[in-house]
Amino acid sequence: MNNGLLVTKRDGHKERINLEKIHKVITWAAKGLCNVSVSQVELHSQIQFYDGIRTSDIHETMIKAAADLITSETPDYQYLAARLAIFNLRKKAYGQFEPPPLFKHIKHLVSIGKYDQQLLEYYTQEEFEKMNSFIDHWRDMNLSYAAVKQLEGKYLVQNRVTGEIYESIQFLYILVPACLFSDYPKETRLHYIHRFYDATSTFKISLPTPIMAGVRTPTRQFSSCVLIECGDSLNSINATSSAIVKYVSQRAGIGINAGCIRALGSQIRGGEAFHTGCIPFYKHFQTAVKSCSQGGVRGGAATLFYPIWHLEVESLLVLKNNRGVEGNRVRQLDYGVQINRLMYERLIKNQNITLFSPSDVPGMYDAFFADQNKFEHLYIMYENDEDIRKTTIKAVELFSLMMQERASTGRIYIQNVDHCNTHSPFDPRIAPIRQSNLCLEIALPTKPLNNINDENGEIALCTLSAFNLGTITIETLDELEELALLTVRALDALLDYQDYPILAAGNAAIARRNLGVGVINYAYYLAKHGVRYSDGSANHLTHKTFEAIQYYLLKASNELAKERGACAWFKETRYSQGILPIDTYKKELDQLINEPLHYDWETLRKDIQEYGLRNSTLSALMPSETSSQISNATNGIEPPRGYISIKASKDGILRQVIPDYENLKGAYELLWQIPSMTGYLQLVGIMQKFIDQAISANTNYDPTHFASGKVPMHQLLKDLLLAYKFGVKTLYYHNTRDGSDDNIQDDLKEYIKSTDSNCESGVCKI
Repeated sequence: MNNGLLVTKRDGHKERINLEKIHKVITWAAKGLCNVSVSQVELHSQIQFYDGIRTSDIHETMIKAAADLITSETPDYQYLAARLAIFNLRKKAYGQFEPPPLFKHIKHLVSIGKYDQQLLEYYTQEEFEKMNSFIDHWRDMNLSYAAVKQLEGKYLVQNRVTGEIYESIQFLYILVPACLFSDYPKETRLHYIHRFYDATSTFKISLPTPIMAGVRTPTRQFSSCVLIECGDSLNSINATSSAIVKYVSQRAGIGINAGCIRALGSQIRGGEAFHTGCIPFYKHFQTAVKSCSQGGVRGGAATLFYPIWHLEVESLLVLKNNRGVEGNRVRQLDYGVQINRLMYERLIKNQNITLFSPSDVPGMYDAFFADQNKFEHLYIMYENDEDIRKTTIKAVELFSLMMQERASTGRIYIQNVDHCNTHSPFDPRIAPIRQSNLCLEIALPTKPLNNINDENGEIALCTLSAFNLGTITIETLDELEELALLTVRALDALLDYQDYPILAAGNAAIARRNLGVGVINYAYYLAKHGVRYSDGSANHLTHKTFEAIQYYLLKASNELAKERGACAWFKETRYSQGILPIDTYKKELDQLINEPLHYDWETLRKDIQEYGLRNSTLSALMPSETSSQISNATNGIEPPRGYISIKASKDGILRQVIPDYENLKGAYELLWQIPSMTGYLQLVGIMQKFIDQAISANTNYDPTHFASGKVPMHQLLKDLLLAYKFGVKTLYYHNTRDGSDDNIQDDLKEYIKSTDSNCESGVCKI
């Protein structure tokens, strides 16, 4: 390199480049890391230097040089690049590497409107000084490069227009519990803050995007998932649209149930007019969803639900299809098709399915969710009523069309509405489950709004979090007790801390207090225990683990109910009747596994009946794509596509190596190595035995596993029926391998495909 090059300092003056200073920074970042070379980073950096380069650009050049060296054989470059990025981030935020004291930092950010001013009202300077002693800023150095860039791009408080950064990472982790535990007694709250800070900053507990990005700021809406049900009236349709806009603008992912809107050609006002059908109103919802950006990053996203027996279903199933014209397509929404036992029976018996407009069959739409026997009785009765408008299609043709569109778009999802109600925390006679959410893991009661201020409607909110299974072992499952206690208390406190822009959402959130705690790093968990997705070897481990998760979550909520009271609508749950998830699961699972229960469920049952639960729901398994990156974990329950995962960001392509690659390379079962969906679906069923909401479960197919080189329809239908048999409530993405070699470009295409709905940038994924 030419040492005559000049650099431009942050204050604008120029001086000769100091190679020794650059060398010292890279050497500092490489300390303690394996198989990294300071000289390699310097060599890659030199190529990009030029005369007059800004010192900030030199930092970026070094970071990029280190990031470009990340491979599965040299994974520690992801930490070297991360440390350089942390150095640069702190220089941008503070003008120096060392963060300021917490109290000084908070005073400054409150004064410029970036932090909630009530922080200074909640705590004394002495308490903030105590919190400052809890902080370990060196924990920043345990982050991977992808994690740092995700935090910097999405979570840290900043000005998204100018790019100014106002905080570093450990301040985020300490201020989240400081806000959430602010109303706890002064004698105990610092204790909870310290414990929660340690659990989150060491990645044992993973937090969702709205909490990480929003808690401590003046914006107070942190629920990840919002479920909005639409009635069959213009007033309800308009109220639904208004609710969508309000919640999309506040980072939430949306589930829309629009299944009861009457079909095209239905009579209006006694025949005065013909109804225009579903599609114009679905387009209306699409406009509402895309009207606001998610934190300035991208547009909102929603999944819209309808029943498979709707009269317009053949048109609705192709709404996302690239063929056709804009007039008969609504491509910027995803869709969830609702199915139940009778529909599957018609398929198995090679019979017909009759399609109706919900407006023409009184009572049937409600029974579809609340009472399967009543639904079947009404369905057959209306089939035989010659005066009711209907059409008939062979069940195999309708299911094949659905699965063809699911395979083609990847984004036609499945909701088994009977499982959502028979294996549910809620009594379906009082509070039926009529829909799910954007990512198909939430199953909560809703009621349509007649207007935006309708206090009799119900918008369902769920607040998410996850346990990092990579931090525990089967021998230490009891560590989940502490993690469950902290998670339940923090998320429950958040329900009182946040604001509610719509009355129907606030009333239900406070009365039901729904939580959804899931997991990340399941693939790593299986690998380090030497078991696999495909061969049944993970069944017993999974059963033990998810039993412990649900048991400790219920126990934590029960203990909180003893202290603060049960949720107001506890009587609408099956828990109030002493019915637990271990009582209502699909008994076909017993064919797979004979693992006994390991916890004292009967004592817990009695305690729940006596004291109640603080929260109507406790668990849900979400995709967790972004937060898994921050924890350097595999996402959710999914197998990794490769040893290096590829993530797109505004800074370019981020590479992240799977956990403990050097020791466990042979133990991981990669996505396209799995020969069939059978073992995976069995595991999802075992998880669903304990999980009280639903699971974001994907189906994945490699055409090369089949003799024809194509995935046959009978295999798709077989797997759909298998998922139903084992009690799976929902199916999320359908992924098909394109047949090309595994490389970065292929992984990137898969990533873009799987995150296009914005589930990653802000919303239901954590």
